[in-house]
Amino acid sequence: MKKTLALLLSAALALSLAACGNGAQTPSSPAGTDSPAPSSAPADIPQGSKVVLSDGGVTVDGQPAGEDSEAAVYTAHDIVYYEAGHDFTYGEGAEADEHSQAEAGAHTVVHITKPGAYVLSGTLSAGQIAVDLGEGAEDDPQAVVDLVLDGVDLTCTVAPAIIFYNVYECGDKDDPKAEVDTSAAGANLYLADGSENTVRGSYVARIYKSYELSEDGTEVVDSKKLHKYDGAVYSKMSMNVAGNDGVLRIEAENEGLDTELHLTILGGVIDIVSGNDGINTNEDGASVTTVNGGRLTVTVDGSTGEGDGIDSNGWLVINGGTVRAYACSFSGDAGVDSDMGILLNGGTVVATGNMLDAIDGASAQRYVVFSLRDGGGTEYALKDADGGDLMAVPTANGFSVLLVSCPQLPEGLCALYDGGTLVSSAEPGAGSQGGPGFPGGMGGPGGQRPDGEWPDGGRPQRPDGETPPELPEGQTPPEGGFGPGGAQQPPETPEPPTGDGGSV
Repeated sequence: MKKTLALLLSAALALSLAACGNGAQTPSSPAGTDSPAPSSAPADIPQGSKVVLSDGGVTVDGQPAGEDSEAAVYTAHDIVYYEAGHDFTYGEGAEADEHSQAEAGAHTVVHITKPGAYVLSGTLSAGQIAVDLGEGAEDDPQAVVDLVLDGVDLTCTVAPAIIFYNVYECGDKDDPKAEVDTSAAGANLYLADGSENTVRGSYVARIYKSYELSEDGTEVVDSKKLHKYDGAVYSKMSMNVAGNDGVLRIEAENEGLDTELHLTILGGVIDIVSGNDGINTNEDGASVTTVNGGRLTVTVDGSTGEGDGIDSNGWLVINGGTVRAYACSFSGDAGVDSDMGILLNGGTVVATGNMLDAIDGASAQRYVVFSLRDGGGTEYALKDADGGDLMAVPTANGFSVLLVSCPQLPEGLCALYDGGTLVSSAEPGAGSQGGPGFPGGMGGPGGQRPDGEWPDGGRPQRPDGETPPELPEGQTPPEGGFGPGGAQQPPETPEPPTGDGGSV
């Protein structure tokens, strides 16, 4: 019966991803073509066992959850965390990563051990949802769990608040490519219609499974990992996030939403505030982050001193939806960052930071990049050459690089206005001179430069002899400078500096 249920739920998810063939919905074409834009089918929210969270006790379908580890749902106080009091052979965590036994033991872990759908509601002020279908699940197509958040308020101060350990892995890291199909993924997170959900989470620094010491025994020179989970919501396997108008707010001490291989966002309203990367998919050269729909806002608050908005150690593919990604305001990070390539095929994208990663030439939608200094919080107006409104461009953090992509982006000159003042302009595909006092923006259909390539394979560079502009009259950096206590400053010029791509 449980296997049948899992197969039915997997089939329902596959239907909701039907437009995602070969990894994504049909990409839209640049503005001005006759090809239709992608459309997101409403998510079919699964029904299943009802798990009600409470500090006074967790219930499953109206009955108290027990402590029998053979049950589909059980509770314990066995959270994985980085424990204080160990020497350097324990792991790579610093003092700030450590937690006491008392703090960890106060957390209730809600374990899910069987395939199926689980509808979660209620409040748990110190707890974790941990999904683990056991050894062999990674290779079992029936090892699928759908977590449906339906009014959840969950806080974990020592580790991820939601974590998928062992479920089916639909991806293949040995066959890296930008288009992947995650419809069969074993980790699925749904946002129930009309629900508001808040998840506050921490992380687990690297803990050693084994290690090798230097000859003098003073440092670890080689090691194998036992645990390391950077995100407030974390999956060791590929994961889908889906929903219609359901809301998920993630407040992350370190990173926000992480997977170790692929992540596909299909819908829902997702708002992430993180200390480091808002989203991170972290298999080098293989991970794919795909956005097919929904409304996604990522704001890196800078509390760790760095952080990209969206960081993929493989590819980032945006086919639809609305994406706003604001990197750390004072570090050399990007709103959207990828090691292997960024493809903009549809949707509306606003990304800010102090770095620009090249847009892949295979992209189907135009984009434009503006170089200017902003202390954060300005809402610009993007207009065409005739002064016609294209879209509002909201910002949050301070930045020196602004990337905008949308279906209505024209072939000709685009102008960026702050109120009634022209602050910069750019012609997608031509890298024109900018507005008064600003350098030209950069951009183009499918990410192509005029010669079809980035100079030396890197990011755009300021023309020889061109000096950086001064800040416009009346515009100043944020109070105290751009770094904690004003210690760090933004780049000397507003040109996009060269970076090294993503990071784990």
